Amino acid sequence: MLKKLSPLLILILLPAIIWFLFYFSMPRTISEAELPVTEFSTIRAFKHVEEISKKPHFVGSPEHSLVRNYIVRTLQDLELEVQTQEGYSLTNKGMLTRPQNILARIKGSEDGKALLLMSHYDSAGHSSFGASDAGSGVATILEGVRAFLAEGSSPKNDIIILFTDAEELGLNGAELFVNEHPWAKEVGLALNFEARGSGGNSFMLLETNSGNSKLIQDFIKANPKFPVTNSLAYSIYKMLPNDTDLTVLREQGNINGFNFAFIDDHFDYHSANDIPANLDKETLAHQGSYLMPLLTFFKDADLVSFDSKEDLIYFNLPMGEMVSYPFNWILPMLIIGFLLFFGVVVFGIYKRKLLPKIILKATIPFLISLIGSGILVFLVWKFCMIIYPEYGEMLNGFTYNGYYYIAFGIFLSLAISFYMYHYMNKKEDQASVFVFPLFFWLLICGLTAFYLKGAAYFIIPGFFGVVQLWVMIRQKRPNLFLMLLLSLPALVLILPFVSSFPVALGLKILFVSGILAVLLFSLFLPVFGYFEFKKTLAALLGLGAITMLIIAHFNSDFNEERPRPDSLVYVLDGDNNTASWNSYDLKLDDWNKEYFGEDSSKSEITDNDFESKYGSGFKYKAPAPVVKFSSPGFIYKKINNQDSQSNSSSYILKIVPNRKVNRMELFLNSSYNFENFTVNGLEADAIKSGKEKFHVFKNRWSDRLLTYHAANSDTLRINFTTKEKTAPEIVLYESSYDLLDNTDLKVRKRDKTKMPKPFVLNDAVILKKTIKFEY
Repeated sequence: MLKKLSPLLILILLPAIIWFLFYFSMPRTISEAELPVTEFSTIRAFKHVEEISKKPHFVGSPEHSLVRNYIVRTLQDLELEVQTQEGYSLTNKGMLTRPQNILARIKGSEDGKALLLMSHYDSAGHSSFGASDAGSGVATILEGVRAFLAEGSSPKNDIIILFTDAEELGLNGAELFVNEHPWAKEVGLALNFEARGSGGNSFMLLETNSGNSKLIQDFIKANPKFPVTNSLAYSIYKMLPNDTDLTVLREQGNINGFNFAFIDDHFDYHSANDIPANLDKETLAHQGSYLMPLLTFFKDADLVSFDSKEDLIYFNLPMGEMVSYPFNWILPMLIIGFLLFFGVVVFGIYKRKLLPKIILKATIPFLISLIGSGILVFLVWKFCMIIYPEYGEMLNGFTYNGYYYIAFGIFLSLAISFYMYHYMNKKEDQASVFVFPLFFWLLICGLTAFYLKGAAYFIIPGFFGVVQLWVMIRQKRPNLFLMLLLSLPALVLILPFVSSFPVALGLKILFVSGILAVLLFSLFLPVFGYFEFKKTLAALLGLGAITMLIIAHFNSDFNEERPRPDSLVYVLDGDNNTASWNSYDLKLDDWNKEYFGEDSSKSEITDNDFESKYGSGFKYKAPAPVVKFSSPGFIYKKINNQDSQSNSSSYILKIVPNRKVNRMELFLNSSYNFENFTVNGLEADAIKSGKEKFHVFKNRWSDRLLTYHAANSDTLRINFTTKEKTAPEIVLYESSYDLLDNTDLKVRKRDKTKMPKPFVLNDAVILKKTIKFEY
């Protein structure tokens, strides 16, 4: 009787296991009551988030100073001596600003390297409230330090608290600290708290210039209660351009450390929706659950010897356990896996329990499921982008209803898999059916062993698969609960990526979720293969996929909870005294359409290249009334070269803003290079790309020459020398984020169903002027 009920019981048990894996990966109980002063309180931390993120507080905004003053005052209330560090910072990508870092220090009882606790306090762009990114990080450290000091324990190591500025602009505050502050040379380890969404579990990612073994071993010893991390995610992270402040410390100061960041609800990232109400308190608690045990451990640990020649594979298990082993195990484990696999297959064929004809035949449903699911999910998403063009307004690529599409991709892929495998329904054939999917998985493990070593732990489900294949050969109908137990490692190790990839990288890779779902299904064939109602399950899962699409459809519109990102920019061309309205939107809405007229036409405009995360340009342009603004002042002169043999020309240029501006960008054709170029006394470093070296001024790759994010109304002082045979003509775009406050332009406010589009220069008044030099 139990054997007949086994499939139904497993279908009930499996969703419960999946829920358990997700639910218990982070803290879930948030006490509203006042906890003892010696404990980290999420509620107390959340009050800091509310204070920090009352308004957008980007560099140069009035609220930016208010937030800085609040942090300084809070640290002083903890009886810490607080200092600020201010100075110009010019990145190797030509990003200039004047950050103001906040620092404090808890003195240790011994001389040695210090532990650095770090987050940034500036918010993104022009409209983000910065509750998650990174008010949550600031609040975590403030509350954690308060609880630590309340314990009254004396650390052996100094503990430095650093709240960087201008992280959102170009990691400028971190660069200023590591290159200019004397404390930077004393740092042995850094803990950095970040966010790229507003919820979900917080993920630990490493930053190191050497092997990771000492870092991982100490992390395990510190024993955080809810570790969420693996070496595959770190390998992928290193390939992506999403650097953090800790990246600067690693690259320029050789400082090792840990990043802690969460990415769920990625649609809130950098937007006006990054408000305290949208930050999950459980996520904030998860950040605290990292900080307190790590602070307790590293306050007395040796922070000198983190450099290591050895790398470790690592991953977390449910209930807080961590597994790690050396990279030099990768190849032996792979060889053993293949040897065991081929040994079992040969034995099965010898015993006539594995039939070569069935093995070959079973490749068809696997390949159709794998390739078909990937293609079909890809095409469905492309079709959705056509029928829901408004999705294109979400520049980060993850829509408000994105989780329904992830569920759709999973359900559809599983439906296809169950349907294809219902043709292979004979119980005595199931061992043969499992051979090729298992072999394919081992091939993937072989590729990762050489090209993506952080994923080499995927061999572990392969080992369990070989055991399952052995049992299936030995038994006509194995115990399905045993098979389920042996399949769980695959679920634990692969499932997190099924959902996290499209969240982190956008729904354009939704097909990856479908492919991973099929691979996960194939590792469950020792369970699902013995189900007699695969076709029924396929129909139910197909219905589930359709249901997810229907739910996604009814959640595809914008409203007050899911505001539509839109844009409007006013550009005054000071060279010819004309003005225009501009928008990045793919389709205008009822707020900005009135500025372009009913017959406005869509056209790609390429006469600008404003610094934006996703390289978005204006899509609409229409004439606008000319409004006078105070133009910036230009002072330049050519310096006579004392060397009569030199064919170089040198210039001094000063640009003085005569109105409140937030940003100035200089453009010059990328073919024009300089011998020397300094801004406010600073020179930019070169960028290495493979064997070639680029420089934003000397070996240029972009027409954008310089971006200055104004923290005040300072003068830009530029000195340059060039061997070019013509004098440069530099185009200046001077921007202020006050379009909606400009009384002359009279732009009405948005309603609550809309918000400023993030990641682009938006809600701005831009003055364009060309600076022509004499040769």
